[in-house]
Amino acid sequence: MLQVSVVRENIEETIKRLEIRNLPGKDLVAQIIELDDKRKKTQQELDAHLAEANSISKQIGGLFKEGKIEEANALKAKTSELKELNHQGTEALHATQEELKQLLYTIPNTPELSVPKGNTEEDNEIIFEQGELPSMDNDAKPHWEITEKYDIVDFELGVKIAGAGFPVYKGKGARLQRALVNFFLDNATAAGYREIQPPLLINEASGYGTGQLPDKEGQMYHTAVDDLYLIPTAEVPITNMYRDIILKKADFPVKNCAYTQCFRREAGSYGSDVRGLNRLHQFDKVEIVQLSHPDKSYELLDEMVDYIKTLLTKLELPFRILKLCGGDLGFTAALTYDFEVYSAAQKKWLEVSSVSCFETYQANRLKLRYKDKNGKMQLAHTLNGSALAFPRIIAALLENNQSEKGVKLPKALAEYTGFEYIN
Repeated sequence: MLQVSVVRENIEETIKRLEIRNLPGKDLVAQIIELDDKRKKTQQELDAHLAEANSISKQIGGLFKEGKIEEANALKAKTSELKELNHQGTEALHATQEELKQLLYTIPNTPELSVPKGNTEEDNEIIFEQGELPSMDNDAKPHWEITEKYDIVDFELGVKIAGAGFPVYKGKGARLQRALVNFFLDNATAAGYREIQPPLLINEASGYGTGQLPDKEGQMYHTAVDDLYLIPTAEVPITNMYRDIILKKADFPVKNCAYTQCFRREAGSYGSDVRGLNRLHQFDKVEIVQLSHPDKSYELLDEMVDYIKTLLTKLELPFRILKLCGGDLGFTAALTYDFEVYSAAQKKWLEVSSVSCFETYQANRLKLRYKDKNGKMQLAHTLNGSALAFPRIIAALLENNQSEKGVKLPKALAEYTGFEYIN
């Protein structure tokens, strides 16, 4: 969440950055400052009452020693009044602090100033493209027909077992999933990321720590009895490993990766956009996460973008990179790049990765700090990216590489599957 001190020190910039998201920056900043002023005033009054009470307590002791009983009792009555005022002041302070915290929970991160203005995904800026778009015959099949033809993904069986959005992978489909796990993890560890195997369930504090709560509460699966949430991405448990942690400057950058299954309730309803593997309730993904010194975070973001480029190049998929506009930016992100691969049979681009820098937004919630050279506590920066999400990668691989002989896999992936063709 936003730091009040930073907002106060950078009022005009904060307003400008919030307005990139099409939010009423002036009103939001005014609300923050008003509540913070109220908090300060209440704290000052409480401190004054406590100081007066302490002073009177010392006087009472002296008066009793001097035998001035009536004066001492009069001051004791005064301390009772001050105790009640202190009690009321403490409650008022806690209420104001909670009101300010809840307000800050509802305000998204301020975009980095280079983020394009805009309202929808149509306003995102294409900054890079690679690969020729495959030219397919009019009878090219979409991936949901290819999976049925070769019996590698069964959507109807998934509906029978759990419901829509929970496919069952079979035979070469299951082996392809396993190959992608190893391919992505091996590449990540070779790039210096430490592999983590985190829990698939998180507690409420973890959800608040990375910003899924309260913003995306309705989009996560929740186990009411234990009050736990199924993870929407490995970013959440990995980043929360560092909640309430103080790092050393020498620790940066901290680089972790993880393969997990991911769970999201908002899978959509009808149409080709949600058909087949395009959008699922349960899917597999390898995530990369970095913790950074604030001076290096955007340099590391560029490094992460370049790394994901290498994965898509090895998979021989045409792709493009978009810088998201303010209106399409995620709640916690300051800057996000989306990777999209081209799906030949569907004739459209499919998002397969989002790479984001959150600056101090998550770290402030997590209390993730480090000591600077002067020994002063500072907030770290956090970053994460999909490297990569499986379903749409598989969709593009199946559609772009279909032939009469079957679906030919790229060489780099065939080394992991043990077969060159799905047929």
